[in-house]
Amino acid sequence: MEPLTLYRRRLIPNETVLLDHDELLFHDSTLLVTRWKTIHPKKRLSHGTSCYYLKRGYKVSQFFDHSGQLMYWYCDIIETSWDSDARAYTFTDLLADVVVCPDLSVHLLDLDELALALEDQLITPEQMCAALRRLHSLLQIIEAGEFSSLLEPFRQY
Repeated sequence: MEPLTLYRRRLIPNETVLLDHDELLFHDSTLLVTRWKTIHPKKRLSHGTSCYYLKRGYKVSQFFDHSGQLMYWYCDIIETSWDSDARAYTFTDLLADVVVCPDLSVHLLDLDELALALEDQLITPEQMCAALRRLHSLLQIIEAGEFSSLLEPFRQY
């Protein structure tokens, strides 16, 4: 697999982080799978695996505690940029998040930050619309009982 460079861009706070410790497990035109350890040590969270659904606009991550137990799945709504010359992806976090617990309960997070980002012109109206559409699409998959289809790559890698 040819090397790629991965960046995570956050809007609040404004930062771009090189994901140079993430291990690339798989990559094609629709999916990118990585394994990682937390960048900053956490009390409970130790490591995880992430599936970037490049055309769908979201990332689904498995979060594990220090004993290797699944804590939950964390779903980020993202915007993906590809720089072919640098062979680099930048994943911009569009703030809206969904947590799916092992019992399949669902929690929406950070919609207030999404609104703040629009008010403060950190995102464009087009990005806001894209974020809401991607969030809606993800929630439809979950509500239809099809969330397991997004978890298939975790079984392979």
